[in-house]
Amino acid sequence: MGVAQAETATQLYAVVEGGEAALDRLTTALSAAEFASMLILPPAGGTLDAATARPLIEAAQEKNVAALIADDAQLARTLRADGVHLSATKKLADAYAEARSILGRVGIVGVDPGISRHDAMTLAEDGADYLAFGAPPHLNDRDKARARRDELITWWAEIFEAPCVAFDVETPEEAEALSRAGADFIAIRLPVGATPAATRELVTGIAAALGVPASAG
Repeated sequence: MGVAQAETATQLYAVVEGGEAALDRLTTALSAAEFASMLILPPAGGTLDAATARPLIEAAQEKNVAALIADDAQLARTLRADGVHLSATKKLADAYAEARSILGRVGIVGVDPGISRHDAMTLAEDGADYLAFGAPPHLNDRDKARARRDELITWWAEIFEAPCVAFDVETPEEAEALSRAGADFIAIRLPVGATPAATRELVTGIAAALGVPASAG
């Protein structure tokens, strides 16, 4: 998954929320380190439209970074994004089938199965391009959420071939541990409202921990 995917090294996956200054956050991140993929989320309390997503897709693809859209395969197809990321839902199998029918086998369809190992295995068998495991910030017990994510990453990496992405990674130390556990991609959510310097510091810190090269320009 990802147009710049290496065979062994853990790669970076940017997560950017659409809205004010989203393009600035993304371009700062892409100028700081090499990314394989980028996911566009709807702005808080809003929806993602073509006008918001298009410049982000173009900025990513210009850097040879695969651009994904959250939960809207039709918008991804319309804007010629590289694929879609499907969030955890009770009807994830149906959402996957619909996304695959829209994007075909060429488009990337990644899925977040939540904590369901059964869904993860079934969707991988059906052809999902990657599985995502996270520790969603709305969960109150952060330590428990992270431990469960880490356990799922380790389990997946030991048994299955489909790539896995670690979401909700906040520190270089966390990223390094997840890489050692077998995560193929480390997702960095670019904080809304962060200064360019803070965004660059976050990205370069995690990139350095993983041995990811600085951006070529």
